[in-house]
Amino acid sequence: MSIWWSLHLRREAASVPLARRLLIGTMETAGVDPDISFDLSVALSEACANAVEHGGDDEPGGPSEAYRVTAYLDGERCRIEVADTGPGFAASAPGGADGTARRVSADAEHGRGLCLIRELADHVHIGSEPGRAGAVVSFDKILKWREDAPLVAV
Repeated sequence: MSIWWSLHLRREAASVPLARRLLIGTMETAGVDPDISFDLSVALSEACANAVEHGGDDEPGGPSEAYRVTAYLDGERCRIEVADTGPGFAASAPGGADGTARRVSADAEHGRGLCLIRELADHVHIGSEPGRAGAVVSFDKILKWREDAPLVAV
């Protein structure tokens, strides 16, 4: 079984729950274990929130007004990718592109998203697309299925 979808969303806060609901609905329909669905939906929300907040230079009408979310459920794995056209990640950012998670205070209002994504996913890649400005956060997780899963991989 293989399912994939891609969304181009405006960099607005309202886009975050839209992407999250689509992912949860897809996984629920396919029969993915609810705990796995929840983990991936939280990680997706964090990645989308980063794209909304940091994903462009806010020029009206420019390409930075949007970001892209792509999700693949392929066999026993789900991969999610969130790409924007912002300045990208500094290697020293919390959970930054250099692959090392920085300590962030538990009560901090910012800087915990990438660390949380690393905790919830099995594999995380933070970087950029060759030849393009912006950041790409991709992460995947091995799927577990409900006993009554209608679309379980064979």
